[in-house]
Amino acid sequence: MDERKRIALVTGMSGAGKTTALRVLEDLGWEAIDNFPIRLLDRLIDGPEPSPGTGRGEMHPMLAIGFDSRTRDFVPDDIIALVRSLAERSDLVVTTLFLDCNSAELERRYNETRRRHPLAHGRPVIDGIRAERELLEPLRRWADAVIDTSGLATNQLQQEIRERFAVAASAETAITITSFGFARGMPPLADFVFDMRFLDNPHWVTDLRDQTGLDAAVADYIAANPAFAAAFDHIQGLVLSVIPEYRRQGKSYLTIAFGCTGGRHRSVYAAQEMGRVLREAGFSPTVLHRNLESRAADQIEGPQT
Repeated sequence: MDERKRIALVTGMSGAGKTTALRVLEDLGWEAIDNFPIRLLDRLIDGPEPSPGTGRGEMHPMLAIGFDSRTRDFVPDDIIALVRSLAERSDLVVTTLFLDCNSAELERRYNETRRRHPLAHGRPVIDGIRAERELLEPLRRWADAVIDTSGLATNQLQQEIRERFAVAASAETAITITSFGFARGMPPLADFVFDMRFLDNPHWVTDLRDQTGLDAAVADYIAANPAFAAAFDHIQGLVLSVIPEYRRQGKSYLTIAFGCTGGRHRSVYAAQEMGRVLREAGFSPTVLHRNLESRAADQIEGPQT
């Protein structure tokens, strides 16, 4: 079992979703601290254990630290140097997550909430956004992972964080299988994306339209298509062959995405089948269906063929 302590550093543009990310991490069992003076991080990690009777134990094995341009003594180059030194330690696993968002969307969010941008200093919001983007650019380039939240609703960002960090404490590769609709945007953190739109679309079968890939009638319809079995054999062979190699490389998470037009029929069934295959192979995948509850709509599904 990997007994190294895990540190997640969460930063990014103000208004891009740092608070949301930290709340999800806390729900997942991480100890989350926001606006912590990052220059004190090494002291937090290496501080002496509290004396008996204080009610506090040693540092939580999974610690999430949030910081941004508002944090005291915020100097990106100094932070990078500190985190680089921590990442070299054999007793720690340090991950830096940068939450980004395009300037127009950030400006809209600030105007909608009527909040002041921390770097605007009495000037228009967009001036503060530009100043912050320039300040944070070194951190963005250096971060292990960047999530662009421009087109993500809050629940979609929450899902992305769960997929990435849900079982980060495990020494095994955490496997997430997700279905989605191309019409509603691709999952930004997928390692594999398989397009199932080559299959006949159940949406255009009247009795199946309001059902989903979880329903037996839809599953039977898709499975009866010879094209599905032929393609899925290749997909499962690829996935089963690469998982051991990812483990050997120390990859802690793997996301496999199946997409169709609306994300309610073909991709859902394919994701369920991949979950079954992996469980039978001895893995414990998490299966998520991003657009399962979305409304069925002819305009989204496109023309009938």
